[in-house]
Amino acid sequence: MFLKYMTVLFFLTTTNQKEFVKNHDEKGNLKSAGWILNEQKVDFWTFYYTNGNIEKKGHFNYDKKTGYWYFYAKNNKLLKEGSYINNKASNWWIFYDKDTKTKIQYKNGKKDGYSLIYYKNRLKKTERYKSNKKIGEWTSYFSFKRDNPNTKF
Repeated sequence: MFLKYMTVLFFLTTTNQKEFVKNHDEKGNLKSAGWILNEQKVDFWTFYYTNGNIEKKGHFNYDKKTGYWYFYAKNNKLLKEGSYINNKASNWWIFYDKDTKTKIQYKNGKKDGYSLIYYKNRLKKTERYKSNKKIGEWTSYFSFKRDNPNTKF
């Protein structure tokens, strides 16, 4: 009876232990590193390109992306950043492309809210989306404020 109890106790304690793992490709390059609990990704993870640079990093909650994430090009340049809730893009995301920066609101993985498009750090255009469908566009601050007097960023 004691041996059976100890076996069950050992099984329970070893299966619920969080473990840090590193995954490599067939050439030995580091592909990813992060935490596993019950065979699922949890907490902070980093994914790598074959050149060793970071591809993306962020948190998981039982194999689902959650919290704030960063995505990079192979040359280490930041491409985009934003939040996930239950594996779906949510809240504000920022996309970087040369001289252009775009901030977009997401809800349940779809554009839902405002999109602010900056060129060389100056706001050039504002768009509004509802469930991925564009429902408005403004190219001047005055027309935007006229149509959206109570909106604050």
